Amino acid sequence: MKILIVEDDAEISRLTAMYLNAEGFESKIINDGADALAAIKSYHPDLIVLDLMLPGMSGLDICKQARLFYLGPILVLTACDDDVSEVSLLKFGADDFLNKPLKPHILVARIEALIRRSSVTNPESRKLQHSKLHINSVNREVFLEGNILALTDSEYEMLHLLDNNVGKIVSRDDCCRALRGIDYDFNDRSIDMRISALRKKLNDDKMPYKIITTVRNKGYMLLNG
Repeated sequence: MKILIVEDDAEISRLTAMYLNAEGFESKIINDGADALAAIKSYHPDLIVLDLMLPGMSGLDICKQARLFYLGPILVLTACDDDVSEVSLLKFGADDFLNKPLKPHILVARIEALIRRSSVTNPESRKLQHSKLHINSVNREVFLEGNILALTDSEYEMLHLLDNNVGKIVSRDDCCRALRGIDYDFNDRSIDMRISALRKKLNDDKMPYKIITTVRNKGYMLLNG
């Protein structure tokens, strides 16, 4: 489980990462709010620990903007003198909050509870995925290593279909059936053309393919890379 810690206090972030690593989590530290959104897109954390008072961009602004593409839990850290109410935090997209100074056992317990809750309400968040890709099905956006891709409707639906079957072969017939609602004239050749266009946009158009591979006489597969 990956946790992104957005905290500008070096000692707090170091200790938080140490607590989480000791509990078996993987963690990454960002100490400037201006770098937080890019880090979320590239790191794809299972949960974000977010301080409110940050240089570059405030925790509230990060929370609001992250909610446009990030579906995982956000745990906000607040100081006693932060003039932000619990209601405001929840309205801006936070799932929970903790007051500083942090108590390690409470921090870990809150994180575990949020992850359990997220896994129940959003089971797709725990599925296999390609490490370079992030698909936001709410906004129909696709990010490759943090950069948004400009896809046609059919390209998006094709990639979404493959993404829902990561590591499994998707036949051309399955692709045709799934995409006929967009274009009645889908056939094997048009599927191959969409895959070719997708590969170019994914910078994966040279063999050996690293994202979408061809399974001879069977179909296509999105690799769990």
